[in-house]
Amino acid sequence: MSMEPEIRYTTTADGVSIAYYTMGEGLPLVETSNVVWSHLRGQLAREYHRSSSGQGLGRGMQFVRYDARGTGLSDRNTLDFSMEGRLLDIDAVVEQLKLERFALLSFVHGTPAAIAYAAAHRERVSHLIVHSGYASGRVYRERIADILLRDEDWERYTLNTANWILGFTNAELAPPLAAMLRQSMTPASLRAFVAAFDDIDVTPLLAGIAVPTLVMYRERSYNTSQLEWSRELASKIPGARFVEIAQRAGRGWSNEESRVVEQFLGVEHQATPGRTRAGSLPSAPGMTAILFADIADSTALTERMGDAAFRDASRALDEQLRAAIRGAGGTPIEGRVLGDGVMATFVSASQAIAAALRCREVNVGGGLQLHLGIHAGDVIREPANVYGGAVNIASRICGLSAPGEILVSDVVRGMARSSAGVGFEDRGEQEMKGVGEPVRVYAVRSPE
Repeated sequence: MSMEPEIRYTTTADGVSIAYYTMGEGLPLVETSNVVWSHLRGQLAREYHRSSSGQGLGRGMQFVRYDARGTGLSDRNTLDFSMEGRLLDIDAVVEQLKLERFALLSFVHGTPAAIAYAAAHRERVSHLIVHSGYASGRVYRERIADILLRDEDWERYTLNTANWILGFTNAELAPPLAAMLRQSMTPASLRAFVAAFDDIDVTPLLAGIAVPTLVMYRERSYNTSQLEWSRELASKIPGARFVEIAQRAGRGWSNEESRVVEQFLGVEHQATPGRTRAGSLPSAPGMTAILFADIADSTALTERMGDAAFRDASRALDEQLRAAIRGAGGTPIEGRVLGDGVMATFVSASQAIAAALRCREVNVGGGLQLHLGIHAGDVIREPANVYGGAVNIASRICGLSAPGEILVSDVVRGMARSSAGVGFEDRGEQEMKGVGEPVRVYAVRSPE
């Protein structure tokens, strides 16, 4: 049995204390607080990143959860459930953890805040996952407010609400679920939260979501309107994928839901037979974005600086580059790389571009500059290394770049044009050694 995570605290820009915890290592995945059901310790017994089989969401990830203001273990003295306040909660946690690039996961009431954050911070959000969510608080309030607020006895009310959520089919689970609701909120905070519904509507933001998005819904949820709302979300977010999960007994997180999410994020799902452990590289081919970062003019620098000084500088740079790549959600390759640089793989082209931008910033004032090149295609993965024609093209593109310049292939530009938040300057078709046909390349232009 795994150890319970350590609860830590951070403070928002408006002075509210927020409780949070992290579990695991790997791709950062931040769950926006569901507000009504938000108590870090109370939820641990019902974790959806640990299914009944002991496997589930969170393998190969740094999983981050927090209690929203006014709920759970966070500051309970505030009744501010405005969108502005909820976004400050997210900001406080990701800034405390120094997460520069991460995926967002949301359930039901956490969805509006996740959508608003992804729309405002597309340079930081790599993926958006919405489960049984909604965009308009007014629509949700009109559906459930009479159910949520009609009973004045708090204990009886929470038990009735838990039974309603369970579809009145699980008398054994209802009492602990009701107890968790009482842990999460007070009658006053619940009423304040429902009152804030009228001011929550992120519908106008949906068309501007520019990150890969997965919308999920579990068949025959207790609130059947959620299917309609989920489909509407998927239809209004450009390129969103909609997945309906089959009904299952109980309310826990299923292996099927874990598999869908982890496949979307490009993280290995350990419950599947024949897969490798999280963080290792399977031997099957697969579409991957590849970044090469190579020190410019290393031979001349060695002569000018001396062998020892150049070795120390390049080792320090290597550590910084690998940290920047991991921070952007990438995997630095530990195997030998030709030249004096780093190769890394990513599950998306936009992540690779974000990492390249961060790598370039590492060198400011350091005396060493980089050639940076990115391509995407099928690769052959082996422990500690990747191979294939796509890797060769990425290396050639890196060699074409000027010091401090990021060049990408036409494939990468097409994949990241609407999600990377950068511009592209056409450099034309380029002949490359060992590549049969010319490859069109583009220089990345940072936004002004």
